[in-house]
Amino acid sequence: MYKLLISEVAEKDLEKFSVDERIFIAEKLKYLAENFEVLKRTKKVKKLQGYDKYYRYVISRKIRAIFETEDDKLIILILRVGKRKDIYKDLKF
Repeated sequence: MYKLLISEVAEKDLEKFSVDERIFIAEKLKYLAENFEVLKRTKKVKKLQGYDKYYRYVISRKIRAIFETEDDKLIILILRVGKRKDIYKDLKF
């Protein structure tokens, strides 16, 4: 199981969602941490083109999370969480 960390930017992103949506997102992120190796082989988790260690995770039809992993420490760092139409704008890592 991976340890899940959330960046300050992702925390601010989460504030834009309702309480119910935040609970749903938190459950999905916990599921990601517990099942990352399995999800890597599905369409739910995919490497971002042009980035070496960054991935996107499909939380729902309209919600995405951008994250990176550190395999030697088994850490998933959530960088951004947001609506599909907005999440890929201004990606700067």
